[in-house]
Amino acid sequence: MPEVQQFDSGATRNLDVSKYDYSGFLNPEALHAFAEYMHEHRLQKDGTLRDSDNWQKGIPFRVYAKSLIRHCIDLWRMDRGYAVTNPDTGAPCTKQELCCAIIFNAMGYLKELVDTSPINQVAQTPAPHSPVRWCQSNEGKVGNYFEHAL
Repeated sequence: MPEVQQFDSGATRNLDVSKYDYSGFLNPEALHAFAEYMHEHRLQKDGTLRDSDNWQKGIPFRVYAKSLIRHCIDLWRMDRGYAVTNPDTGAPCTKQELCCAIIFNAMGYLKELVDTSPINQVAQTPAPHSPVRWCQSNEGKVGNYFEHAL
């Protein structure tokens, strides 16, 4: 297999098969919807506008996990035909809104797992019965998290 690709113009470039294909892995419309959701949620109850990257300062795993589970259950309920309302506003939730909330919490949780940059200095100690703590204590062994959490 050639290591260099040549274009009709004569230009050449290394093959990109070993490089991440963000344009293939991500969808611009889904990202746009997520950005709209994030922007709408910048306004806090006290009327102040938080920075768009405020969440990157660090939020505990347990906070992300509780919210993630709640939004997953709400989406599941909607999928089953139940009406779901936003507990803060009383307004009906949409599947798009719930998907964005799930993405936010999963992204935040993942960020806390993988981000080792100096700006991410908030100590993240998993709760005693969190999936992260269970995986760490069981050294990756296969098992049922819920058996150990209850």
